Amino acid sequence: MAAELQVELVAADRSVWSGAATLVIARTTSGDIGVMPGHQPLLGVLESGPVTIRSVDGGTVVAAVHGGFISFAEDKLSLLAEVAELSDEIDVKRAERALERAKSEADAAAERRADVRLRAVAGAH
Repeated sequence: MAAELQVELVAADRSVWSGAATLVIARTTSGDIGVMPGHQPLLGVLESGPVTIRSVDGGTVVAAVHGGFISFAEDKLSLLAEVAELSDEIDVKRAERALERAKSEADAAAERRADVRLRAVAGAH
């Protein structure tokens, strides 16, 4: 049996995704990190960015994550996000409008959130 890790992606308001994976890539305050089975224990702060999960069935799950924490120990990975949306939940047109609105209002935080949502959709396809 291939090595795997148990992943829980949780937002403040709901469980977003859970299951077995072979690799998870996330953005932390220290940079992008890839976590595979057997990784050393870690605790980090998540930055806004896409999270990519390679599930054991060979599929790829991408989510837009905005802030939170990442924790890994004993092949259990927890991503505790302030906000998280799976790429297939994101309304691309709405995200594009939000990005344009944020740019016109010079709202850097809103612009970053909209950009992360669009990158999560692009990374899933």
